[in-house]
This record gives sequence, C-alpha cells and structure tokens, in this order.
Amino acid sequence: MKVLDAEFVQGFIRMADDGWQQGWHERNGGNLSYRVKPEEADSVKESFAPGEWKPIGVFVPELAGEYFLVTGSGKYFRNVIIKPEESIGLIELDGRGENYRIVWGLAGGGVPTSELPTHLMNHEVKKKQNEKYRVIYHAHTTNMIALTFVLPLKDEVFTRELWEMATECPVVFPDGVGVVPWMVPGGSRIAEATSELMKTYDLAVWAHHGMFAAGEDFDLTFGLMHTAEKSAEILVKMLSMRPDKLQTISPDNFRDLAKDFHVTLPEKFLYEKQ
Repeated sequence: MKVLDAEFVQGFIRMADDGWQQGWHERNGGNLSYRVKPEEADSVKESFAPGEWKPIGVFVPELAGEYFLVTGSGKYFRNVIIKPEESIGLIELDGRGENYRIVWGLAGGGVPTSELPTHLMNHEVKKKQNEKYRVIYHAHTTNMIALTFVLPLKDEVFTRELWEMATECPVVFPDGVGVVPWMVPGGSRIAEATSELMKTYDLAVWAHHGMFAAGEDFDLTFGLMHTAEKSAEILVKMLSMRPDKLQTISPDNFRDLAKDFHVTLPEKFLYEKQ
C-alpha cells in the first residue's frame, strides 16, 4: 500500500487541515505527531526509503524501534492537505531511542518538527500510562494564549476557569489542565517540563504560546483541544463584558456533575473562591 493511501495517514492529514481551518496554525506554527501501530507501519513499508540516522536530542528508550508520523520543521499546516509528501514524514527510532531516520516524506530536504524532543518525551510518558495513547498535538490556540496574559499561571486557576465556562469541560478533561510558564520552545527544558505535566494531565497550556494535547486517536485529541479553546473563547468574551460573574457553576454543582457522569474531579480544583 502507498503511504498516502493508508487510513492513519489520511486521518493525520485531516486533523492537520482541521487545525488550519480553526486558525490555530499561522505560517509554520504548531506541530502534530502520531505513534504508528506496528501493523500500520508494516502495511506501507514497501514505500520506505530510509535516510541517515540523526540524534533526537533526548533519550526515549520506551519508544525504541517505533515509527512516528510527524509534521515538518518550517512547514505550513495549510499545505499538509495539498503537499503532504513535502509537509509531513514518517520517521523510525533506533533500537536505543536516541536517534531517528526519515523513511518516507519530508521531500526536498525537510526535517521533523523542531518540537520533536517534546513530542517524543510526551509520547513516552503517555505510552507508559496507557498503550492506547498515540497522538500529541501542539497548536497556537488564540483565546488560550490571550488568557495566559491575564490569569495566574497555575493549574488550579486555569482548570477551574475553563470548567466554569462550559458544562462539558469537566467531563472532557476531568483531570484538569497543567500550565507551563514561558520557556524557549524546541529544547529539552520545555520538553521535560511538559512531559512532567503529562504524567497528570492530557492537556498542557504553554504560556504566551499555545497548548499541547495528548489522546488515543485523532478525534479525541482534536476534540480535547477544540473544547478547551472554545471554553477559553467564552471566558475571553465574558471578561470583555464585565470583570466578574453574576452566576457560575459551584463546587457542589461540579460534584453533582461528576456523580452523574461517572468521572472523578480532583478536589484541588473545587476550592471556594474568595
């Protein structure tokens, strides 16, 4: 089977285009990666043309020997659907999880996203927790970025405010969201900080930059990002109308919701506000 005919590749392309259509990927902003299932890799191996091994920059032994579909560094999400062989690529990790090589795509000398260390470290964390997790997504979500300038950069504050803006939020992300203070993107420091949060959350806010989301498949991961960003949009609109809320969802309301929807909401987010 040709790579572009594979269902997982088509799902990847669709998700990238969905993000572009939302306005989350100006120029070459954002990146996406998918941990390929062994049977999926086997189905397209006839199209592979392995390149040279190159260092990842981080050590991810739990991912040794695995394949990943990734967006390219400097590539535009708007071009993924029309120039997939140039915009995305399949990479293989070596037997130690220290190096990678391109086996398909990124034509014309392209390389994987500069955020590859962050993606792989997060993939490793989520795989240890749940083998079903396969997608890591980073987007420049406008309203969430705006909130990082006006809300305290604390997990408890962002989680509670997002939960209060839309009733579905505690059900979609019951573990809450984590917050990473501003750091230079693309290096090991921000990769380590994000992967530490991913031990607790599926969603991390990067201050003044965007969000990182993890999920089992493309729909769940995009849906998580979309829900959080819509909640952030509601909060931005509310704050533009007045600085306080006349009514909101109370801690006891959240507890009732958790009971009916069979989710566990950490009590640290259900504090009484002053």
